Amino acid sequence: MAKQPKLSMPTLEDFERAEIIVRAVANVTPVLHSNALSEITGVDVVLKAEHLQRTGAYKLRGAYHRMSKLTAAERKKGVVAASAGNHAQGVALAAKKLGIKATIFMPIGASLPKFEATKHYGAQVVLEGAVFAETLTAAQAYAAKKGAIFIPPYNHLDVVLGQGTVGLEILEQVPDVENVIVSIGGGGLAAGVATVVQAYAAKHKRKIKVWGVQSENTASYIPSIKAGKPVKIETKRTIADGIAVNMPGAIPFELIKENITKVVTVSDDEIAKAIVLLLERAKMVVEPAGAATVAALMSGAIKPKGKTVVVLSGGNIDPLLLQKVISHGLMAAERYTDVSVMLPDRPGQLVKTAKAVASVGGNVVEVLHTRNGKGLDISEVELRLSIETSGHEHREQVFKALKDAGLNPRIPN
Repeated sequence: MAKQPKLSMPTLEDFERAEIIVRAVANVTPVLHSNALSEITGVDVVLKAEHLQRTGAYKLRGAYHRMSKLTAAERKKGVVAASAGNHAQGVALAAKKLGIKATIFMPIGASLPKFEATKHYGAQVVLEGAVFAETLTAAQAYAAKKGAIFIPPYNHLDVVLGQGTVGLEILEQVPDVENVIVSIGGGGLAAGVATVVQAYAAKHKRKIKVWGVQSENTASYIPSIKAGKPVKIETKRTIADGIAVNMPGAIPFELIKENITKVVTVSDDEIAKAIVLLLERAKMVVEPAGAATVAALMSGAIKPKGKTVVVLSGGNIDPLLLQKVISHGLMAAERYTDVSVMLPDRPGQLVKTAKAVASVGGNVVEVLHTRNGKGLDISEVELRLSIETSGHEHREQVFKALKDAGLNPRIPN
């Protein structure tokens, strides 16, 4: 097999030309100072609110830039894409603006809001494939059969240049930035942002660090950077499905390898806590893939020095998932605790337990009282309580109050 030619590094001027094109459809999203994250980290933290972009994510930028380069003959053939959500909406709106017919393949069981939004932008939506790999295969087969132009989500230089306009906006809006934190899935956004930021830093003889963040269950970039080439990994389930990619794109990988400072990972629990913080303290609804960057700061996976811009890449989260994530995030932050207490089966024990919790300001929101638990003696009952607490310290106070009342609380399995 012939060796592939080395990818030429895009220049700052390449991104500036892309910005002129992208500006026809994409909004300049705001940057907002975060008091909460600044207090947690001890550095000045600014949020790049790309979740407020049209279609709810940055994907519109790359899709529109790529499609703007198509010839009249190619546009006539139409475009096709495969996506579970954000890329689908970006391609659909870009196609509508450019007058191109779009066919989007989505997996069976795709989020209803994302499915409806994609249709709303005028695309023909085809549900096919139980898993995304099957959806992608179907989309590529359709493109080959119909002659339609396949629009990749990240592995194309025109897509990377479009996504990199996020980086140009950051440099314009926060000229004294010292760190940029961005999520990584296939790598299109991170490649564009990292490349444009480092090109700017080199031109102005400055040092700006760009940090990448992946879900620990789908972290393909860490072994790939170590190996010096894209490596395919076995992924595990993650709430951050927007960055759940099992192998880096070849083009983004080359750019990230050269321009990223470091790639770190975060857990689903950490992402859930970040979503809750953004809801409570910043009044922002951000999807798990977009909140991974905040999770990296909150968990200490990234400890930046100097002004830091955190990219919130998307806000398209299904309300049903959001409900689950909030509950999980509160549990992970020890704001919501399940407690099991074994009690003698006699009157007054439930009142005794409730008084102990109330004595330290705990709020019981749910109670299960059963005589049928596994391992219970014939004279015992199990009391399971769901208690609202304000954090780790308050949770420990609740456990101490229960123990001081002569009870033996434990975390249920």
